[in-house]
Amino acid sequence: MRVLVTGGAGFIGSAVVRHLVLDKGYEVLNVDKLTYAGTLTSLASVEANPLYRFLKADICDGQAMAAAFASFRPNRVMHLAAESHVDRSITGAKDFVETNVLGSFTMLESARAYWQGLEGVEKESFRFLHVSTDEVYGSLGDDGLFTETTPYDPSSPYSASKAASDHLAKAWERTYGMPIVVSNCSNNYGPFHFPEKLIPLMIINALEGKPLPVYGQGVNIRDWLYVEDHARALDIIVERGRIGETYNVGGRNERRNIDVVTRVCALMDELHPAGAPHDKLIQYVTDRPGHDARYAIDATKLETELGWKAQENFDTGIEKTVKWYLENRWWWEPLRKGYDGSRLGLLKTAAGK
Repeated sequence: MRVLVTGGAGFIGSAVVRHLVLDKGYEVLNVDKLTYAGTLTSLASVEANPLYRFLKADICDGQAMAAAFASFRPNRVMHLAAESHVDRSITGAKDFVETNVLGSFTMLESARAYWQGLEGVEKESFRFLHVSTDEVYGSLGDDGLFTETTPYDPSSPYSASKAASDHLAKAWERTYGMPIVVSNCSNNYGPFHFPEKLIPLMIINALEGKPLPVYGQGVNIRDWLYVEDHARALDIIVERGRIGETYNVGGRNERRNIDVVTRVCALMDELHPAGAPHDKLIQYVTDRPGHDARYAIDATKLETELGWKAQENFDTGIEKTVKWYLENRWWWEPLRKGYDGSRLGLLKTAAGK
């Protein structure tokens, strides 16, 4: 089995690559541009493995993608490469449109040209998985869950760009008959998570005695999914998912943001008592523009149809995550030098302040 993974040096992508190489024994070509959020140190456990190879390339580069398909000849494509941080999309939407929309278009066209040149079993067994987010669905009220048929209603430039790429993937399946499957996941967390995101930012800031910024009153709710559970789900979806279908991946772990932060603080009190009580560092800050109130995924289709089930609940997963960051400074300290944890995505007022 040969799998081409885009964005394999990112958070979720690196978990997918490690799973495919170490657990499944697949050949993997990791195609990654190595933007600020992509780091090859996340792949230290596979870098010397003969099943793994790396190509530094931009998914918007059609010639490079065509060459990658021609030389590697994948049986599957798992397309994860994307700009993913909502705050960055607020003040830098262009990068999100270019990578998430035009890059996905380029990947679809490159895959289509390659697939159309295949014959027999190779053509019949080829699969393309487009990996997306639950943020395309917009915001939920107090009740209900996102399902695969929930109408799209994106709120941020990030989620709008992912919604656009989802529609492209589905259109390429319907128009060209390509064997494409789409997945939409809830908030991921776990090891090798770039420190701009909520959970790693809280852990590292708490460790360094810095403020723990919580947007608004911290009442926004997210459904948390341990990244290694997500990696297993994606492998199952690309292997057994029905062509043209969408599969939602969620951890069934809804938590208010403030409850996530206080749980991190409690674990830090236990595991790094020198800074206790860490919750004294919590600071409420101005909310993010267009901040969705609640996300929650109904993963029933994935669980019943394909037999996937999350192995971690939030309590087990968050403890593993905090311990990992405390024990793996070698990974995040170099990244922290390039990003100090300061807030991103702030809009200037009319007065320019």
